[in-house]
Amino acid sequence: MGLQEFQVVGRHLPTTNEPNPKIYRMRIFAPNEVVAKSRFWYFLRQLKKVKKASGEIIGVNVIHEAKPLKVKNFGIWLRYDSRSGTHNMYKEFRDLSRADAVKSLYQDMAARHRARFRSIHILRVVEIAKADDVRRPYIKQLLTPNLKFPLPHRVGKTAATFVANRPSTF
Repeated sequence: MGLQEFQVVGRHLPTTNEPNPKIYRMRIFAPNEVVAKSRFWYFLRQLKKVKKASGEIIGVNVIHEAKPLKVKNFGIWLRYDSRSGTHNMYKEFRDLSRADAVKSLYQDMAARHRARFRSIHILRVVEIAKADDVRRPYIKQLLTPNLKFPLPHRVGKTAATFVANRPSTF
């Protein structure tokens, strides 16, 4: 399930009482445009008194990442329904794009909390610019300068097929 970030803009249909209704814009993570529009109506129906039958979508745009090759830290505020109730949560991810970070979030929530796509509401996604603003230790440990990962048990290539001593792999 590859997610994309969509900007969906919609409003209530104009009426005689309200000829210029308010315009609502949402940034929604969805696999395609159809799901993005559906989620837009789902959230708008909860927040405002607008539903699909009495509203219209003005535009749907895909939002692309400005720097897709730079590794960034993301903070994600979410709300999800578990078997026991509704919970608010803040999580941090390190990824190349907002959409990839949200995809990692859905995988993490499915693994740790058995939460489905339909029960997770993403409230806000923010790129964390400064290293001091990172809260979680599992992301902080990756921010140390000159970070090196050990490569244990390296087996070197030998010139001969048979040699008298065993290779040193440490």
